[in-house]
Amino acid sequence: MDWLDSIKWDADGLVPVIAQEVGSLDVLMFAWMNRQALAETAARGQAVYWSRSRQRLWHKGEESGHIQQVHEMRMDCDNDVLLLKVTQQGHDPGIACHTGRHSCFYQRYENGAWHAVDPVLKDPERIYK
Repeated sequence: MDWLDSIKWDADGLVPVIAQEVGSLDVLMFAWMNRQALAETAARGQAVYWSRSRQRLWHKGEESGHIQQVHEMRMDCDNDVLLLKVTQQGHDPGIACHTGRHSCFYQRYENGAWHAVDPVLKDPERIYK
């Protein structure tokens, strides 16, 4: 059996993926992969996702240069969620979020509202041209 057949793909042929920074253990982002994206990730050693908005493969960092070097891929106990342990490249500290922040999880719930609590490390206007 192909190793990709072990995964419980959803009705659209996708699986949710969490990217975690290998050093800090920060959760950087959440995305989706299809079979081709996961196969390319394994072959390249760099994260390749499926962009639902663009309906195409998306090599993380293809526009921004903020590539994710994959050190390890793990699957959860139900075989329906993947975890990538990555080094976020292209900026120090690493920028994983299209808003120019280290992590996509930069908003914290406090006193009935969401607040941005992590700084913008680089203006997105300077990242995406």
